[in-house]
Order: sequence, then C-alpha cells, then structure tokens
Amino acid sequence: MTYQQTLWEEVKDIVNPKILKKQNRFKKWEYGYNSDYDFIVISKTGQIGQIIEIQNLRIALPATNEPFKRSEVKKDQRWEKQEYPKELSRIKSRFDWEDYDTDFKEKWYDYIDKEFTRRDEGYWFYNKGLPTYITGTHYMYLQWSKIDVGAPDYREANRLFFIFWEACKADNRCYGMCYLKNRRSGFSFMSSAELVNQATISSDARFGILSKSGSDAKKMFTDKVVPISVNYPFFFKPIQDGMDRPKTELAYRVPASKLTRRKLESNEQLRELDGLDTTIDWKNTGDNSYDGEKLKLLAHDESGKWERPDNILNNWRVTKTTLRLGSRIVGKCMMGSTSNALDKGGNNFKKLYYNSDVTKRNRNGQTSSGLYSLFVPMEWNYEGFMDSYGSPVFVREKYTIKGVDGFEITTGVIEHWENEVEGLKSDQDSLNEYYRQFPRTEAHAFRDETKQSLFNLVKIYEQIDYNDSVNNKLNVTQGSFNWVNGVKDSTVMFYPNNDGRFKISWVPPKNLQNRVIVRNGIKYPLNEHIGAFGCDSYDISGTVDGKGSNGSLHGLTKFSMEDAPSNHFFLEYISRPQTAEIFFEDVLMALVFYGMPLLCENNKPRLLYYLKRRGYRGFSMNRPDKLINKLSITEREIGGIPNSSEDIKQAHAAAIESYIENFVGIKENNYGDMYHQKTLEDWAVFNINNRTKHDATISSGLAIMACNKNLYRPVPQTSINKINLGIKTYDNTGTISKIN
Repeated sequence: MTYQQTLWEEVKDIVNPKILKKQNRFKKWEYGYNSDYDFIVISKTGQIGQIIEIQNLRIALPATNEPFKRSEVKKDQRWEKQEYPKELSRIKSRFDWEDYDTDFKEKWYDYIDKEFTRRDEGYWFYNKGLPTYITGTHYMYLQWSKIDVGAPDYREANRLFFIFWEACKADNRCYGMCYLKNRRSGFSFMSSAELVNQATISSDARFGILSKSGSDAKKMFTDKVVPISVNYPFFFKPIQDGMDRPKTELAYRVPASKLTRRKLESNEQLRELDGLDTTIDWKNTGDNSYDGEKLKLLAHDESGKWERPDNILNNWRVTKTTLRLGSRIVGKCMMGSTSNALDKGGNNFKKLYYNSDVTKRNRNGQTSSGLYSLFVPMEWNYEGFMDSYGSPVFVREKYTIKGVDGFEITTGVIEHWENEVEGLKSDQDSLNEYYRQFPRTEAHAFRDETKQSLFNLVKIYEQIDYNDSVNNKLNVTQGSFNWVNGVKDSTVMFYPNNDGRFKISWVPPKNLQNRVIVRNGIKYPLNEHIGAFGCDSYDISGTVDGKGSNGSLHGLTKFSMEDAPSNHFFLEYISRPQTAEIFFEDVLMALVFYGMPLLCENNKPRLLYYLKRRGYRGFSMNRPDKLINKLSITEREIGGIPNSSEDIKQAHAAAIESYIENFVGIKENNYGDMYHQKTLEDWAVFNINNRTKHDATISSGLAIMACNKNLYRPVPQTSINKINLGIKTYDNTGTISKIN
C-alpha cells in the first residue's frame, strides 16, 4: 500500500456556490481576513477558488488563472525557471535603462509588466497535470533569488510554507509566523529572499535580522541577503546607497516602481527622495534588540537556540512592539528554527510555539504570542528525497524516480529516517539530537537530553515513538462524563466528543460500571480491587495572571481477575475549567463511573470537602503511609495525603520510576500500553524541586501509590516486656548447682 500523507486539506461548502460565483464575477473578495466565513483571502484579484486548511488556518486561494504549461505531456509538466532575456541581463541599473531608446523599451514592456504582476498576484503553472498556485513571494524566491546552489529547487513543502506566510501577512490580527522546521529546509534563504522582496517595493521602511548570535545574523545578511539583492534584475532593483556589498546595512534610496507604459512613453525620470527610504540591517542577539524602533519585517532565524542569558520570550515581548502602532499591526515577523535541548533555549521556543496555536485566541482574535505556528515534518523537506515535481518520495517505489537534483532516488525518506534512528538507539542523546534536527512530530522537535531527566527517558521516548507510529486515536478516546438525564448522584455515562476534557483508553464492561454501595449514609466504591485514581486538584477558580495550573486526574488499574487490563493507565484529564466546581464534578463523575477510590493531595482540600459534602467520603482514600489512629483530625475527616513531606515526595517519584521501568517502552520485544502522550511528556521533563508545574506527573504518581498502597503501610511497632514470676533458676554447670 502506498504511503500517503498531506500537510493540507481542502475545505468545502463554506461559501454558498451562488454567492461565490457572484462575488467572483464582480471581484468583490478583499485581500485579508474575512470574518463572515472565518478564512483568510490571499487573492489580490478579487476572485477566490479553492479553500484549504494548513495547520488549522483556513486560507482562500486565488481563482485559477491561465496556468503556464511547460509541455502538453503530463509527466513533463513541472516548475521551470524562465530564462532571463540576454538583452535585459546586460542592463545593470535603472540609469542604464534610461539610456535606451523608446523602441527598445516598448519591446520589453509586456515582459517586465508581467513579472511585476506575478510578483504581486502569484503564479499558476501545471505540475504533473495539476494547476498549481504559488504566491508572489514564492515566485520571487524561485525565479529571481540566487542562493548557495544557484537557483532554489521547487518543493511542495515550501509552496505551502509561502501560502501560510501570505495568510499571516494578509491577516490583520497576526504578527507573523513561528515555524518549527527541520535542518536544511531552506528557511534562512527563504526569509532572506522575503526581506529583499519586501524592501525593494517599500518606501520609508525598516527591515531587520536576528539570529542565535550577532555573528550568525551578520552572516545571514552578508551571505544571503546582499547576494540576493545584488543579483536582482534591474527593473526590481532600487537605487542603492553606499557600498555594493555592505557589511552592516543595505540602504535603498528609491524603491523599485512598476515601469508603466506612460512612464516609458514620457521617458519619465526617477525622482530622488530625501534621506534613506528603506534599510535592511542586523542586530546583535539580546533581549532588547530593535527596542524602540519600527519594523516592517523582522527575520528571526534560529530562534529556538537562544541560550542564557539571552531569552527568546523576553526578546519577542520587546520586538513585538516594533511591529505595531498602538493596536494596529504594521509589520510582520518571519520566525523559524529547529529547537535546542530544553535547557539550552528549546524550552522558551517551545512555549512560544505553543502560544502561537491558531485554535487558541483571545477576545481580540489573536493568539497568545500574536504569531501563527507552523510545523512541517522532516519527510516533506529532506534533501535528496524530492522528485522532479517537488514532492517527497515517502517510500521505495517499484519504478525508478528521478530527483529534482537529477539523481535517482532508490529508497524512501521514511525508510532512510528509520534506518538512521535504528543506528542511534544505543546512544540516546545522539538519537534525541537527530530527532530535534529532523523531527517527524512536534514531540521529536522538542526532545530533551537524557541526562536532564529524573526518570528513564529512553523508555519514555520509546513509548512516545511507538504511540506516534501507530494511530493513537484508536487507542485513546476523547469525551465527557454526564449524569444520566442530568440527575446528579444517579448513573454516569461516557459520551465521546472532540471537545471533551477526558481521554480514556479503557471502558469497563457494563457489569463493572457505576458500582457504588451505601453504608451508613456514605457511598463507597466497589471496584477498589480493580484500580484507583490519583488527583492533583486546585482550589481557586481564577488566578491573577490567568495562568493557574491545571487540575489533573489519572486512573490506573491493578492486577486483578476481572475483565480489565493490568497496570494500565486508562484515563487522563488535564484541564482547568472555568470554575473549580466544574472540575470537582468532573472528578466525581469519573469516580462513580469506574467505581474506584481516589488518592488526592490534601493541601488543597476543596475537592475532598466537596466529595464529603456530596456523601462520597468513602471514595477518598486515607494516606497509606500512616495507621488510622495516627491520622490528624482533618485527615480522618476528608482523607488525602500531604505533599509537603520529603518522604512523600521521594516515595511519589520512586513509584513513577518503578512503573516506567516495568510497564513503559520496550519490554521483552513488546511495547507498553501507556497511550497518554501528555503524561509521558510531563514525566520526561519532571523536576522534583519544582513540582507545581507538573500536574500530570503529580496525579499519575498518586494513582500508582493508590494502587500499591500496601507498599507504604507502616508496620506496627511491638515490644516484649519481661515479667518476673518469682521462679528461681539455677546454673548447673560444674559439680554444684548455683542460684542465678
């Protein structure tokens, strides 16, 4: 079976066909965000065609417009850079152009005009029989940008990258993109090309470059930006001030303007403007780089590699202000990087990336960072595995495939990547570095070094990789618990839905559901022999910063003779509903449905009081490390276990460590059945000295302790007192007995 994967999907039936046809006829579609249909129009012709979705961002492409056809033969249709006419290539500047006669200019007017149109509106061409659209920025990159190997290759991944970038530019709610990439994907050259493209059509504007160090930013400027600018055709190249190949600042005195027929006929001269209109420069890396300045475009390269004392989060808070005037966004940021290990800048970039999720917006319609995140798996952009149509060769094919570089591709990129991974499995740190450089998932991109983890990262990552390799959605179902007919304290049912806060991997059979017994007015669970829950609760619904920790709940089975998997984490809940009471009710419904008890930290006691008030004190376990007559008054009243004791902290960590060693990752050629990725990822970065950030680890560890409470039961101390019964004893050694 042929391997199939896509980075985008077509979204249909958004616009009524009659309305679409009418709007297109009158060219009514405006470039930018359309709130009526919640998509971003990147067409500049007033007409739209296909609507696609890239990483949850809906984008309306231009209507198809006379695609270029390289050949009538389908297999010969592909991207091809057009030859620059020799007569024009001899012209080096706009001043040289002015010396030619009108007849010569008239001859090339249509050619130059068409290039300006393609630059603005984009370009259509047939690629293996399919009409294919690339944005104007992508066209300028492919047709007119000189990189280290000459002309760039056409890649489908880069086509989607530039479409996503165009949507970021068009959307007035967006500050730009945060691109999580693989090594050698071409981002530095693409962002450099966009700097030159935008700068050469802008007046009175400033463009900047930042990288992981000042020397890297300078190298990007001198080795990429300047050569691209130098090699632009004369009709796109503004008059440049200063050196031909500057080291610190590229200054354009007059921006390039379209050579219209009116200008040709009147031989209109260029008008010199006072001062420098447009500049491109670079800055040294620092939290306050470009502070107080106004930028139209900031190229932010290697942003996942800022090491202490530099901090990409602090820098973005500053540079974000350079892209706006008041509430109006006037500039964009093109940010992209692979990620370092978490403590070497990767963690801050990870936060920035996930704060750029387009599905999570504030009331202003913006993401937390203001950016839009994009991830392209390595198999889409790995050198040596691109066919002549710019598409990745995922798997080995029976027929010969010629690559874009002219060489034959004999194997698939997936197989090649898996072979590399297999060869590095004995060196986990090297393997994780390879994952970060060439990630197939976001989890790969943010892999940490094994030496930093409290637990066995090898096993954790083995399990994460296994879950990624299978369709984990088949193992985990997302949904909600509800009381039947809304009647509380009755029967609980589970309902699958994509907005649910619960993720479950095992549902007990009907005869084991809702098994609750009442004794002396108190409800008790009847499935304690099957498993138990652990919970990290919270007491306050809101926090000052709006970023309070999540409530977390985990369910774990024991070894039992019932119809249930053994030692299996069957439930994960990591969320913070609007009120604490909603969280408490969620927890209660899960306890009732599974009929299992709960071990919860009692330093935040509102959940435990909630259970007692509702009559479920029997579901709240007492701390297993103390006899009942040694419990405090509060512990006897509501149960639970404190988190302040160093012994408890160590026992908690040891419980997770033991579970990972026995049930996670590869064990006797089989993989564990721990399918909850968020919990695995939280285990991987757990810091015992800063436990408050790891809700999933706290609750999952308590579940393990609850299922193994016998290991923590104290042994009652016994003492034997000698009783003198008044009976004399004798020492019979020797010939005469003696009284002792």
